[in-house]
Amino acid sequence: MRTDGVKRALAFVTSAYSSYSGCRQYRENIAAAQAEVGPGAPEVHKLRAFYNHPRFIQAYAGRVRCALKQFSDDERRMLRFVATAHSIPCSMAQTSDYERQLRETTRLVAERAGFANWDLVYQSRSGPATQPWLEPDILDHLRNLHAAGVRNVLLAPLGFLSDHVEVLYDLDTEAARVASELGLKMIRAATVGTHPEFVSMIRELIEERIHPDAPRLAIGDFGANHDVCLADCCPAPQRAGKSPVLEVPCASRHS
Repeated sequence: MRTDGVKRALAFVTSAYSSYSGCRQYRENIAAAQAEVGPGAPEVHKLRAFYNHPRFIQAYAGRVRCALKQFSDDERRMLRFVATAHSIPCSMAQTSDYERQLRETTRLVAERAGFANWDLVYQSRSGPATQPWLEPDILDHLRNLHAAGVRNVLLAPLGFLSDHVEVLYDLDTEAARVASELGLKMIRAATVGTHPEFVSMIRELIEERIHPDAPRLAIGDFGANHDVCLADCCPAPQRAGKSPVLEVPCASRHS
């Protein structure tokens, strides 16, 4: 880019939500690349988080409504809507708006798809078992739903944008296997992928940064996310032994 004479660029980070690994770490990577390039490296401005952009919500609600067609009328009367997202360490969740934003996205999508009740659960955790991460895990949640008498589940990976390996393996393989063993009918909604509403949203995010007076579209309770991240936004989590926050368990709440 420097060689080609590029002075300024916009970065679209493919994470709708705010956290260290979903925002600040990308900005740190960009800064490190700029430092490596040295003088003349282009400015890079990150587009804002878009968890509550109306086109993002509409795109995912459309995917959910499409999946809903695979249930009969009788099945819909006993259907549970479950959203999944990538789990992160509790220490990271406690220094960001990740969980709050996920809950808001889930609520907005559920409302537009016709669900009064919903669950937010997590998948793809890693790291040592002694380190608390956001819960409940999708596999445990499916078992709990079955024990509570639920037999039909519509699963929506709202924390992801494309059908990559974590969606395909954690949900279409592992979660599908558990659902089959339990006798649950589980349908997984597609990710937003190349949904026209989602693609249009990306275009609007670019246009609003090019034109400062353009409206920042957002729905729900929290308004549009900031254009420029605050200096102390989404700090890196403290390592074990340096902060008591790692000793505090956390769990997602349900609606």
